[in-house]
Amino acid sequence: QVKLVESGGDSVQTGGSLRVSCLASGSTYSSNCMAWFRQAPGKKREGVATIYNSNMFPFYADSVKGRFTISRDIAKNTLYLEMNNLKPEDSAMYYCAAVERPISGGACQRNGNNQGAFRYWGQGTQVTVSS
Repeated sequence: QVKLVESGGDSVQTGGSLRVSCLASGSTYSSNCMAWFRQAPGKKREGVATIYNSNMFPFYADSVKGRFTISRDIAKNTLYLEMNNLKPEDSAMYYCAAVERPISGGACQRNGNNQGAFRYWGQGTQVTVSS
């Protein structure tokens, strides 16, 4: 079992920056692919970014490319999402997710928007961007 706890969500203005974190605990050694998803009110949950092992094969949704950076500190069991040049459309609940069993780097990239590939989920952290 893996427990994921997100933190760092906040309210910021358009153009601002924010870093959200996800602390993993439990049997994390098998979770070699981790991801950030987000869900805005009335919208489907969408994949934002994934990372394989220690910062390999990153995947980014087109809407965040060039603005968001996903990273992982394995020693600290922590996943990060650095968000720059935030826009109102980035407002959402941000969720951290992890796979249950090891997968390849290619599979990690391909599953960037596939919720079903991820077994473990955090409770979410709210990001609100005001114009």
